[in-house]
Amino acid sequence: MAKQRPVSLPLHSQYRYMRVLLNCIAFSVCFSNKTLFSLLYFFSFCCDAVDGWCARKFNQVSTFGAVLDMVTDRVSTACLLVILSQIYRPSLVFLSLLALDIASHWLQITFLSGKASHKDVKYSTSWLFRLYYGNRMFMGYCCVSCEVLYITLLLIAKNQTEYLTSVVVKSLMQISPLSLLLALSINGWSIKQIINVIQMKTVADVCVLYEIEKQHKKP
Repeated sequence: MAKQRPVSLPLHSQYRYMRVLLNCIAFSVCFSNKTLFSLLYFFSFCCDAVDGWCARKFNQVSTFGAVLDMVTDRVSTACLLVILSQIYRPSLVFLSLLALDIASHWLQITFLSGKASHKDVKYSTSWLFRLYYGNRMFMGYCCVSCEVLYITLLLIAKNQTEYLTSVVVKSLMQISPLSLLLALSINGWSIKQIINVIQMKTVADVCVLYEIEKQHKKP
């Protein structure tokens, strides 16, 4: 009888590690070759989708994989937001997005550590929150929109002292593939930021309820 491969080292883990390698190469050329960076970064994002699909297909979903997946996602997006903060003004916009993204997921995974995954949101009262984590197509649309928007902003920047609003408005008034990508991705990006805010509030509510229950249990 064949031995079962440990879940921590699944067959599809090659995609996960390939993603890390591609991101390292991509960020090493992010300023010298933005086109190559965009291709490598987006391909690494696709590797994440393949990795997740294979994990579910071969029944190798694990807490280790879920946490590693989230950490890789957050680090990749954080690095890209830091780069954009160096290109656009005000840089606080992208640093705030970075803080929101990391804080919402950190709270989720920390204060709900009893869950198998940060995507387990049965406790939430928000229909949008449950829809996001319960419908993979909707989640995929929002996540892809975020990454596409950030990549597009990097590609349309002409120098490192651009004002965000003027570049976005100017690009939307033009007719080009990048302008189309920018317009199509804004809606999904906006929903993703709303989800992050809801995620923070939901975890805060759970923590408050936990504290109240703990106080009531005291003699």
